[in-house]
Amino acid sequence: MSEYQYYEFRAVDRLLTQAQIDELRAVSSRARITPESFVNEYNWGDFKGSPDKWMEKYFDAFLYLANWGTRWLMFRVPVRVIDVAAVEAYCSDEGFSSRTAGGNIIFSCRAEEVEDDWLEGEGWLGSLIPLRSDVMHGDYRCLYLGWLLAVQAGELEDDELEPPVPPGLGALNTQLESLVDFLDIDNDLIAAAAEKSGKGPARALSSVEISTWIAKLPLADKDAVLTKLLEAEDSQAVAELRHRALSEIRIQRKPGGDAKEGGRRTVGQLIARWEAIREEREKREAERRALEKAELERIQAEERRRHLESLAGRENAVWAEVETLIAAKHAARYDQAVSLLKDLRDVANMKGTREEFSRRMTAMCSEHARKTSLIERFRTAKLVE
Repeated sequence: MSEYQYYEFRAVDRLLTQAQIDELRAVSSRARITPESFVNEYNWGDFKGSPDKWMEKYFDAFLYLANWGTRWLMFRVPVRVIDVAAVEAYCSDEGFSSRTAGGNIIFSCRAEEVEDDWLEGEGWLGSLIPLRSDVMHGDYRCLYLGWLLAVQAGELEDDELEPPVPPGLGALNTQLESLVDFLDIDNDLIAAAAEKSGKGPARALSSVEISTWIAKLPLADKDAVLTKLLEAEDSQAVAELRHRALSEIRIQRKPGGDAKEGGRRTVGQLIARWEAIREEREKREAERRALEKAELERIQAEERRRHLESLAGRENAVWAEVETLIAAKHAARYDQAVSLLKDLRDVANMKGTREEFSRRMTAMCSEHARKTSLIERFRTAKLVE
């Protein structure tokens, strides 16, 4: 199997300048570069840039995929539109981490040795980019899933406490389901985590709350906000304003604010529940398979019974057909003859005429004793002693 690596970067808040495009082109002559993205695949050689540095300087989102099982996702978000402390609560030094640089927070999630024979990279980042906006709106489920990946990979100590559990883990949206698929996060582990999660994601501001907050703003603040929005030089102006509103009217739900009661679990407790859920699921699946197998066997037995009943009363015609097949002296015909003889044996067992069947089989073996391959087929099928 040949090597496959896929790199994709996206600029969301600001398009790349021509000077920046030229800088990127100097690194790769083959990449597809636009003001919004850099995309390249490698079947030999390797990427010459630094994803970490490029995220600091150029891009807001990054995805990497290799056919040996590595998956890597990064997002860059301005610190002025997000609760940095809330994001960092989910990060560790291993697979899911964060850092601040140039007025941005960059969080990175990396999975190694994901089992998949071959997965193309095209389209994945487009399905995952909405997560960046979700985080800026206070939906921290993707951050918790990143932390869960570290649990799944065995990177955390058993006595470590889980971060606040965000609401809505039991009802993932499309982009979260894509994240689970991309990083191969175990669904049983998510189910264990969701037991301490509320029913819905963090709620947005209502029209009444927004109106109330705006009414209380000092006139100078209103002028400044309108000016900034009308200038439209900063694509994050709306997000920054929303973040300020959420903070000031104190309705921004902290991660876990809607979580069910019971306190924070340790990693060990979560793993124990994960294993229990997996065992329960496997037991249910085994029971379901057993029922399906029993039903299939019942159907097959009924079909077999009807088939044998259709042969009863015309055994002589079937014996004659067997003789015709044997006379062809062909391996495939021998196999057909054996199949018919099994039917005759089972009909004899059903009617209580097994002695008659055995007598005719003995005679047939004597008649065709020199056909060693045929006789061996009879023995293998247990038609003769």
